[in-house]
Amino acid sequence: MATPTGARWKAPLLALPVVALVLVGAVWVGQQSFVYHPARVPVPPAAERLPGAQDVALRTSDGLDLGAWWLPPAEGCRAAVLLAHGNGGNRSDRAALAGALNEHGFGVLMFDYRGYGGNAGRPTEAGLALDVRAARAYLLDEMGIDEQDLVYLGESLGTAVVSELAVEHPPAALVLRSPLTSLDEVGHALYRVPVGWLLRDRYLVRENVGRLAVPTAVVYGTGDAIVPAAQSRDVARTAREAGVDVLEVEVPGAGPNDEVLAEGPALIDALMAVAVRGGVRGCR
Repeated sequence: MATPTGARWKAPLLALPVVALVLVGAVWVGQQSFVYHPARVPVPPAAERLPGAQDVALRTSDGLDLGAWWLPPAEGCRAAVLLAHGNGGNRSDRAALAGALNEHGFGVLMFDYRGYGGNAGRPTEAGLALDVRAARAYLLDEMGIDEQDLVYLGESLGTAVVSELAVEHPPAALVLRSPLTSLDEVGHALYRVPVGWLLRDRYLVRENVGRLAVPTAVVYGTGDAIVPAAQSRDVARTAREAGVDVLEVEVPGAGPNDEVLAEGPALIDALMAVAVRGGVRGCR
């Protein structure tokens, strides 16, 4: 018996809402795995990867202990860099960057977020905000770093973490390496569909920098396939329009994990420049 024309269309049409709900549910439930990519390998002792560095622990206001490495400043330099890494790996991946900064005298605190580097907890935007505040408190309270000698450096997702911190606790200077405008705009750029309304975490970097008043470096590569260079330019433009003293540095062809961008002279020189603009002295 032939199937009526209406029946042939009815089943697929009824299935569309079900398929849509399944997709929405998958994004809602699985979004953490899309956003956060902690390395599953153990973090080695600090001195094993970075001569002179020490293993330290940070205590968050909600009771978590976070693993971190502290590399003290050189003699004559009182400044320190608070380094907030991106959404992948752990602090050991930033050893070369810390060493390069320390060659210019800066102390460096590298810490892992909750859920990263063997730390307990689950990463969320609210959780990472508590984590970076614990890192700042450690530098001020335990290491005796003056807030006027503190530089925040964020990488990719970490630019959201430090820019949000800078609104509440302004540093001497801020460095944003490969900054996104917001998490939903990164998702839209990657998947070509609007996903912002599904996201629990927002990471509003562009909104944050519009509220800042400290010297800020924006460093990015034109070959970044995750955070488009256009978004980093947008962040720089927004900060500049808000009256921020902005140093914008473009590294042609560089991707997010390329050494030339992640730990090269462009990033180091930019940090040095805005640190001096922010009043940091005694580092070379």
